[in-house]
Amino acid sequence: MEEMKALKNSWIFVLLLLLCACGEAPVYNKSYSFKNNSWEQDVKPVFKVNIPDTTSFYNIQITIRTTTDYAFNNLWFFIRSKSPKGQIGREPFEIKIAHPDGSWIGETSGTIVENTVYFKHRKFPQKGDYIFTFEQGITEQSAKNILDISYAVTKDSNQK
Repeated sequence: MEEMKALKNSWIFVLLLLLCACGEAPVYNKSYSFKNNSWEQDVKPVFKVNIPDTTSFYNIQITIRTTTDYAFNNLWFFIRSKSPKGQIGREPFEIKIAHPDGSWIGETSGTIVENTVYFKHRKFPQKGDYIFTFEQGITEQSAKNILDISYAVTKDSNQK
């Protein structure tokens, strides 16, 4: 009987832990994996995000995962954005991958390096589908040793 009670209490504890660990679900969270760990100039990952509310603030997170064989200390890329009403923009971005001494800036796990850029407390001016297209922006035809790119949008819990 004691074992049944202990088992029941441990399940309740696990359930409470899971409920507390779950925050607000992301509005959007997708990844694109590069074939042969190489981002070719003609490969342009597309992320289509539906924004239901123009009064809320959002946080945007872009994550690039490379291998430890990535040969440069940064990665340049362009983000082409298209709003629900068809306005188009294109901006260059740089993610720092390594310090000048060669040590990794991002989180490392074995041979994987993960670097993230955050855009916090942002508003979208229109409801509807936004399309974000990522274009590799280095001078080489191929950016080798890049595993994937992720794009996530969450509601900002600080709405002031």
